[in-house]
Amino acid sequence: MLKGVAVSPGVVVGRVHKIESVLHATEPVPLAAPELVAPELERFDEALVRAGLELESMIQKVESQIGKEEAAIFRSHLGMVRDPSLRQKVHNLVQTQRITAMTALQAVMMQYISRFEHFEQQDYFRERMADLRDVFGRIAADLQGLEHSKDADALPDYGGDPIVVVAYEILPSQSMSLGEKPLGGIVTEIGGGTSHASILSRSRGIPAVTGLANVSSEVANGDLIIVDGNEGIVLPHPDPETAAAYRKKQREFFDIKQMLVENRDLPAVSSDGTPVELLANINSVADAETSLHTGATGVGLLRTEYLFLTHPDVPDEEEQYCYYREIVLAMKGRPVTIRTLDVGGDKSVPYLGRRVEANPFMGWRSIRLAFEHPRLYETQIRAILRAGAHGRVAMLFPMVTTLDELRFLNRMVENCRQALAREGAEFGKEVRTGVMIEVPAAAICIDSILRETQFISIGSNDLIQYLMAADRDNSKVSHLCEPLSPAVIRVLMMIFDACKRSGMPVTLCGEMAAQPRSFLVLFGLGLRKFSMSPAFVPAIKNLLGCVSTAEAERFAHHVLQLKTSDEIRHYLSDRLHEISADMEVFDTVS
Repeated sequence: MLKGVAVSPGVVVGRVHKIESVLHATEPVPLAAPELVAPELERFDEALVRAGLELESMIQKVESQIGKEEAAIFRSHLGMVRDPSLRQKVHNLVQTQRITAMTALQAVMMQYISRFEHFEQQDYFRERMADLRDVFGRIAADLQGLEHSKDADALPDYGGDPIVVVAYEILPSQSMSLGEKPLGGIVTEIGGGTSHASILSRSRGIPAVTGLANVSSEVANGDLIIVDGNEGIVLPHPDPETAAAYRKKQREFFDIKQMLVENRDLPAVSSDGTPVELLANINSVADAETSLHTGATGVGLLRTEYLFLTHPDVPDEEEQYCYYREIVLAMKGRPVTIRTLDVGGDKSVPYLGRRVEANPFMGWRSIRLAFEHPRLYETQIRAILRAGAHGRVAMLFPMVTTLDELRFLNRMVENCRQALAREGAEFGKEVRTGVMIEVPAAAICIDSILRETQFISIGSNDLIQYLMAADRDNSKVSHLCEPLSPAVIRVLMMIFDACKRSGMPVTLCGEMAAQPRSFLVLFGLGLRKFSMSPAFVPAIKNLLGCVSTAEAERFAHHVLQLKTSDEIRHYLSDRLHEISADMEVFDTVS
């Protein structure tokens, strides 16, 4: 039995499908026959050509949209791709060892890493490692056909058994391509409760466990595996009795989910009739359609960074406009809140420059990029405003820390409105702008911010890690990123109270919005707008119908008297069991 971090509830008994990466060590894969060497070399050469053409296109686009200085990194990448020695090294390994081009490419990458490790300057080493990841990752993606063939990463058929993806990590590009695959579960070696694996699994409503070091080396494709996303347990190679017991749990969880989806068209109201808005956090058009199926009343958070992270170069205004418009139209008149580009931290795009930072989550990221790359953000703002002509659209600024930043962003939006009007372009005149509260400084100064914005959205994932001074993806301290911490609850109450006094709409769109225990206390504190992964809307709607406003307020009042996270968790677990024991399966164990 392996114990990791439970990031998405549910149980699945399925078959392993490993996603290999050139960036992480795997066993060499031999070619089945000597005559396959020549086709393998040809395949690798084609991948190099494609990677070079992609980089040439990216250089031109970045130069025109951002600047020549920002395109310089891609010129160096192009030089690496077209370096004859790289091609020769891979060819030699394929020919002499009769291994696949992918494993040969990985071996060459390890040689490069070994060479850079001898440099005394650690900053230089980290910069070269980042370049290597980009270049070798691009060649590997072309080699696998991930960008060019819809069937290249098709999942195998194991006689109808669910597919459990096992990987070192899930990258943004993979989360988008896997988002439309029939997955049964996800297991990764790294990542936490807000990693890309977590976001993908929760949006799909499938069980997931992260933080299982070396799990990839313990399983092979087709192996039977159990994933318990409630307890954070993974069981490779289970015996028949254990598999049968977990299949029973899997059926029970599926039956509950199917039953709850039937409430899709019912209003979200408490047992005494208090209405609540249940919105969806989405990444794509497919997610938008899922949110309608599960009964969400709108989109509380559209993460636009996935468009940038998976794009071959830089999405221009027209591409962004079409992408946002498609989602707005898919929501059929329901509100859509579009968050501006939120990269940095664990999400980076190389054309914005390579910066080595000791703590990237607290560094040059998110809205802070707008000061150095205003053209990039003006392009996105224009696209969002234009999409606003097709529905009820709002624009959300993440990672705002100071009032000066907010004023700068508001001026940028006004300038874009005026420019579109002068051009005679069609755009949404009623697009509202809002602030995402995820930095403690903004929470403390909430009254000043409320005077210069139109709505508030709380990004609890980042707010919690900044408040607790703990990296949520660092297994040594991630236990401190506890939504049911007394400090977190008090800060949230302060924000809710300030918004209530000023009549400001407020939504919470972090993962805690979909956690049943957290929902009880948030509802009791007065929150009436929640945004979550679409798959959890039916469960939270059902839970809401089982509790009265007075009960929830009583729970919240009691929680405010408790001193520790353990006390709060245990108290709310007892209340959840009393109200609706079925909903316990939708909460992960902390």
